Amino acid sequence: MRPERVLLASPRGYCAGVDRAVETVERALELYGPPVYVRKEIVHNKHVVETLRKRGAVFVDDENEVPEGEVVVFSAHGVAPSVQENARRRRLRTIDATCPLVTKVHVEARKFAAEGYTIVLIGHEGHEEVEGTMGEAPDHIVLVETEEDVDALEVEDPERVAYLTQTTLSVDETKRIIQRLRERFPNVVGPKSDDICYATTNRQMAVRELARQCDLVLVIGSRNSSNSNRLVEVARAHGAEAHLIDNESQVREEWLEGKRVVGITSGASAPEELVQRLVAWFRARGVDQVEELRTVEENVRFMLPREIRKALAERELPLAPTS
Repeated sequence: MRPERVLLASPRGYCAGVDRAVETVERALELYGPPVYVRKEIVHNKHVVETLRKRGAVFVDDENEVPEGEVVVFSAHGVAPSVQENARRRRLRTIDATCPLVTKVHVEARKFAAEGYTIVLIGHEGHEEVEGTMGEAPDHIVLVETEEDVDALEVEDPERVAYLTQTTLSVDETKRIIQRLRERFPNVVGPKSDDICYATTNRQMAVRELARQCDLVLVIGSRNSSNSNRLVEVARAHGAEAHLIDNESQVREEWLEGKRVVGITSGASAPEELVQRLVAWFRARGVDQVEELRTVEENVRFMLPREIRKALAERELPLAPTS
């Protein structure tokens, strides 16, 4: 038996921050020629990283691996001030592709630290975004991942507690953790606006609706993509079987047994090309009904980093996207 219908979540795929970061590396290669070094993965997607590597990007785990004087791009997840300072000492030509919504969290961390708050950062240990944010005020930030972590918190002054969040978390789970913080610390303060980014929120909203109408949800994204993993969790929480795949070659035939409607979505760092390849995979198996399930429209776009805009202006090159 084969599925009768495929539903595509909308919105899905690239967010404005990822689009900006990928274009930053493309533009840097265009402006300076290869190699252009990138600290960590520019975004958490194997396909994107491999495509840029073939064009001349060199991905390194640490800025100390970049030869002195060379161009290095900081990933969309952001870096700690210590990384920026080390790059300056080594005379690296830095281009900061940090997502502006992550930069917002960094600014909030500095502000709360300057005001004497203990900052509770809700996030996943080891994630690059968390490491960068904690580096803004390491003596003032404590990390929590669960409601149980909140219960175990000991802070210097319970009246001076603030919270921030990683931008790619589960919306529902984060709300529960914030509620637990408010129960433990009634005077806790937070950012003026939600730290979880618009794209994370919108994609989770879309996959909730998708899960209600589908027997199976396939999420295209890499294993180290936080927002992609959250989409799988949301789909399962709302009643659908769900799996994370890098591309169409990872779909297992047994997943399709007895499934009438299959939903497809993709994480914020997964290119649309991978979605269309998966759609073609289903069409080749006789699925003719492919429809979009629209939940919200997105029209957000971020300017390229200042270093890229300045270099393009000096060479009188257009600012239009290269891909």
